[in-house]
Amino acid sequence: MDTIKINHSDEPIRLFKSDFLEFFTHISPIVVVIIWLPVAVFFFIRGILIKPAFVSVFFIPFGFIFGLFLWTLAEYLLHRFLFHYKPKTPQQEKIFYLFHGVHHEQPQCKTRLVMPPVVSIPLALVFYGIYHLLFGVLLQAPFMTAMVFSGFIVGYLMYDITHYATHHWPMRSGILKALKRHHMRHHYKTPNQRFGVSSPLWDYIFGTRGE
Repeated sequence: MDTIKINHSDEPIRLFKSDFLEFFTHISPIVVVIIWLPVAVFFFIRGILIKPAFVSVFFIPFGFIFGLFLWTLAEYLLHRFLFHYKPKTPQQEKIFYLFHGVHHEQPQCKTRLVMPPVVSIPLALVFYGIYHLLFGVLLQAPFMTAMVFSGFIVGYLMYDITHYATHHWPMRSGILKALKRHHMRHHYKTPNQRFGVSSPLWDYIFGTRGE
């Protein structure tokens, strides 16, 4: 995605001829909250309930915060290496345009600013499987699987809401203004830099913050 081509039309770019398929490419941030907030709450409560009595309560907030931290890394890596993957064939180009290219072509489209469930649910299952293998199987601490996954999902919610906000909310002061400026530069000046949305941390660490 080396060039910036912006479509300012209020009419969303159509991705499929089928109305059924097209329906799944549009989503409101409210739907994301309705789907994922209960999931985060469920796993947080589950983590508390299944924590062994001999384990310090310190591991409850630690696991949750660690999950938030892991989300910031996942957000950066997914955005940089998956969503901005450079297609090698026309078929790949079509697929990655559906993934993320359309958002860069029409960045102000309100119904394509958060991740649709057809993408977020499979990704969530993959990450849950990784955390279950690491914490539940290898470390024999299933309560940590629940706490980390809860924090991870809350991190994802913060990302989606922040992404929507950077495009459509004023965000005129403090950290919010900085996040909006960071992301708008990604869209309008340096699409191959500034991959963090909810946090610029990994852009600083990996040298993609830009000038």
